[in-house]
Amino acid sequence: MAERTHSTLMSRPIHLNLFIHGRGHHEAGWRHPGATRKALTDISYFADLARRAEAGRFDSIFFADALELGAGARHVASGALEPITALAALARETTHIGLIATASTTYTEPYNLARQFASLDHISGGRVGWNIVTSWVGGAGPNFGYERTPEHSERYARAEEFVQVVKALWDSWADDAIIDNAATGRFLDPERVRRIDWQGDFYRVAGPLNLPRSPQGWPVLVQAGSSPTGKAFAARHAEAVFTAHLTKASAIDFYAELKQAAVVAGRRENDIVILPGLSAAIGSTDAQGQALLEELNDLTDIDVGLSRLSNRFGGHDFSALALDQPLSRDDFPDPSTVQAAQSRAAVITDLVARERPTLRTLLRQLAGARGHFTLAGSPERIADEIEDWVESRAADGFNVMPPVLPAQFDIFVDHVVPILQKRGRLRREYEADTLRGHYGLARPLNPHFAA
Repeated sequence: MAERTHSTLMSRPIHLNLFIHGRGHHEAGWRHPGATRKALTDISYFADLARRAEAGRFDSIFFADALELGAGARHVASGALEPITALAALARETTHIGLIATASTTYTEPYNLARQFASLDHISGGRVGWNIVTSWVGGAGPNFGYERTPEHSERYARAEEFVQVVKALWDSWADDAIIDNAATGRFLDPERVRRIDWQGDFYRVAGPLNLPRSPQGWPVLVQAGSSPTGKAFAARHAEAVFTAHLTKASAIDFYAELKQAAVVAGRRENDIVILPGLSAAIGSTDAQGQALLEELNDLTDIDVGLSRLSNRFGGHDFSALALDQPLSRDDFPDPSTVQAAQSRAAVITDLVARERPTLRTLLRQLAGARGHFTLAGSPERIADEIEDWVESRAADGFNVMPPVLPAQFDIFVDHVVPILQKRGRLRREYEADTLRGHYGLARPLNPHFAA
């Protein structure tokens, strides 16, 4: 392939995040010879991936979370470490790469979470992000003493207040509150620490937090909801958005809508970095990449696919549908009525309306990355697609979701990253020490204390 030049785009770098999920994002990835045989409780496996991503000059790594043992655990590698705990270990194994963990606003307390993430930001020297979720999986509620999972609107109402409380706690200390003067005996200036005395619909929190403001002021706020409620929430709070799109056209629409919504909310477009998911099956040639994807799809289990599809639609039973008859939108609940992941349900019904796949074909399509963009091909094709989406204002970069770990990520770092670096689109060396610096985000000012 002839070398391409992109001098007019040099000022717009591509952001890459590694989404670490089990032994790979494909449902059958754990069965592939390229998947690790280390236990998902072995921190050395995750440390190796984190160091590999850092060597590839990625912005960050990311862990999702599951608050129940899913019904598909019999046939899918499950039971990984709790992400906040894992990040504390990985902070000591890396020096530059950002570290993002998922934590729920439905099943934790603002004070506890604010303290955990502030501690992680101190431990890592300012490299931590919080992926804000409201936890739609139905089985999570009973694990935390709830008879049911709260409905979609209630979860987001709680999340809105939760985030406001956490921000107030992170801002309860001025940056210069610590004096630490052994000679005078003064360690803390109490005038530079304040209670928050929050009295809301869901929370009563006195404050202040019991540790100083962290290196980034706040950890980077990440969010993944793409329902109308989720997008409105992101426009107000999110600084990085992980989103799912099967087509570039829908990603372009989402990108424009969310950037404009941020402006309406009083922010700048560049205050949000948008990173769609990308699961790339990479081979030496396009044909080899496609062959790998077909090989993985052939290893999938129908029952696992049905269970995951059901979860996306709040427990709806799809088992009565014939596997080899074309589907229609009428075979699915209206996504706006789903109390689980409304945005992902809409992605699936849009695909069905557009392509009319059979149920068997749909389950194979979703097996690769559960509704994220799936691609197969050579390193050049993957690099071209990444660059095209960024040029087209469909993305600021990608949440990279390798189908098999670590083998497919090794190929990405060894072969896709150098292409992007040669084109001037990806850093060769880190220029910042914090996750905010990698994303080009400002450190939030503390509104309660003068500089």
